[in-house]
Amino acid sequence: MADDLSARLPAPKSAALPLPQPAALPPELAARLLARLAEGLPPEALLSDPQVTASYATDMASFCAAGTPAVVALPRTVEQVQHVMRTATELRIPVVPQGARTGLSGGANAGDGCIVLSLVKMDRILEISAVDRIAVVEPGVVNAVLSRAVAAQGLYYPPDPSSWEQCTIGGNIGTASGGLCCVKYGVTAEYVIGLDVVLADGRLMRTGRRTAKGVAGYDLTRLFVGSEGSLGIVVRAVLALRPAPPRQLALAAEFPSVTAACAAVCAVMEAGLAPSLLELMDRTTVRAVNTLGKMGLPESTEALLLAAFDTPDAAAGLDAVAALCTAAGATAVVPAEDEAESELLLQARRMSLTALEALRPATMIDDVCVPRSRLAEMLDGTAAIARTYDLIIGVCAHAGDGNTHPVVCFDPADEDEVRRARESFDAIMALGLELGGTITGEHGVGMLKKEWLARELGPVGLEMQRAVKHAFDPLGLLNPGKLF
Repeated sequence: MADDLSARLPAPKSAALPLPQPAALPPELAARLLARLAEGLPPEALLSDPQVTASYATDMASFCAAGTPAVVALPRTVEQVQHVMRTATELRIPVVPQGARTGLSGGANAGDGCIVLSLVKMDRILEISAVDRIAVVEPGVVNAVLSRAVAAQGLYYPPDPSSWEQCTIGGNIGTASGGLCCVKYGVTAEYVIGLDVVLADGRLMRTGRRTAKGVAGYDLTRLFVGSEGSLGIVVRAVLALRPAPPRQLALAAEFPSVTAACAAVCAVMEAGLAPSLLELMDRTTVRAVNTLGKMGLPESTEALLLAAFDTPDAAAGLDAVAALCTAAGATAVVPAEDEAESELLLQARRMSLTALEALRPATMIDDVCVPRSRLAEMLDGTAAIARTYDLIIGVCAHAGDGNTHPVVCFDPADEDEVRRARESFDAIMALGLELGGTITGEHGVGMLKKEWLARELGPVGLEMQRAVKHAFDPLGLLNPGKLF
């Protein structure tokens, strides 16, 4: 079945998309730019040494073009961000917003002669309210720092990307990030209820609210979540919080095939259970994790399913999942004995991408989400693509969401292997669309998937997206060359 599906895939296109780059700034304009920026920013907030600015050129994506910025601005205040955008508009200089640059789609890559606007210095937690169940933060706050701060007050901020120890809230908002707990708690968009945004011309706009509900006007807050810095610069966010749940208890289930594991996923969801986590690792990923972390996971398995519950009756939830896994063909179901063992299982899953990256000198990390009912076809089809292109492709997945992360491993020094990696990446995206899915569940479009976004949206959808972009950024200065 998978081989038949692979044969029906459209001819792949190159995944490496060129970024239309402005030429490097003429010396006179570069000097004028620095002088104007220096009028509103302190010396330590401006970096112009080419060797230093080059280090801000890219995020973590492969096959995405990048240039050398003219300057890197590191503002600490809203007023300083406004000054940068007013200067950019005055001089018609493109601006590329950046957070921690942990993104995987080239969305933070610089262009030659641009201003990189790094928001990592705006890293204050301004407020945590247990009564209103909100946090008010600046964009440079690291996800894990916020999570720990609210936990100290008995609250919970659920979005938890795998890079949560490094990634920032601003970056999470820009790409509408997800994480391991999305199956129960949802993604970043569900928790961003208000924003302060500096527009392309330097004006400050407030969207949304800090109340429990509100429907005044268009939902511009949701519009900015996932916009990848192409509509405005988020300088403050109001985030919804939840009461802290009990600590998770987890189990691991071994399966003789990904088809059996995906059948168990469907059974869990159909039964109306609400696990806080439902994650899948294929055989390649399990072995990679063992090699890197010496985790002792069962290498004989073809698929390892991790499930967790964070309710007072977590053990009952795990018992129900265990029965469904056994009925679906699991060869072993091993519940964690305590919270520490549960955390060890979750750490193995968090290690997946890093472990797969260690298999070859380079990787391309895909982010295709399909309906849960098509998850087995997605994984079997990906395995067929790996065989077709003779590549290592490991898959870890937020199985409860149908969100897969096929990781194409290759050697960038081998031209033929690079070609096959590009083509396999495109074939995986084509497969996802054929199965009724989307090209990105949480990583964003950036540069890497521009052509595929156009294919998913269609001409009318693309036209309307561009119209929205033009309304907010008529000069096209914000993160040019990304999305479309």
